[in-house]
Amino acid sequence: MGKPLFSLTLLASLTLASCSTILNNLPGIYTLDVQQGNMIDQSMIDQLRPNMSKRQVLYIMGSPMLTDAFHQNRWDYIYSSQPGGEPRMQKKISLLFKDDQVIGVQGDFKPSSLPVIKESTETTVDLPPRELEKTLWEKITGLFGIDADNIDDSTESSPVNSEPKINDSDTPMN
Repeated sequence: MGKPLFSLTLLASLTLASCSTILNNLPGIYTLDVQQGNMIDQSMIDQLRPNMSKRQVLYIMGSPMLTDAFHQNRWDYIYSSQPGGEPRMQKKISLLFKDDQVIGVQGDFKPSSLPVIKESTETTVDLPPRELEKTLWEKITGLFGIDADNIDDSTESSPVNSEPKINDSDTPMN
């Protein structure tokens, strides 16, 4: 009785341990693309030049993933991608600074020796001037044949809250 129970327990544990492997390899199962870190590509590295300031590097590369408290003059950029459950791909680049200027690049990318000419992808479109529609008040007054200009002129010439004056002779005395 002990051997069949032991065999069944061993078989069940091996099956459960391999569930993740079996489930990950089933066809039709969707797995997410996982991207972490700074997106790094060769065009960004090609824009880097010696003696660039830290501010210029921040504009091109973004903020570094790692900054070491002991090495303030070293910025590390790490990018990790795992598309659809495939093996993870990791790229790393380290920028070295001296007096807030780039002096070196280390890592998986190499800067090009040719100058980079980056074409602009922006386009300019000229729009015709927009004719503004009448406001709701202008539409309502237009139904009654009243111009908004006439209303403004008439309110200035005649006071709206005028009270009749009372003469002293009209009031009876007791």
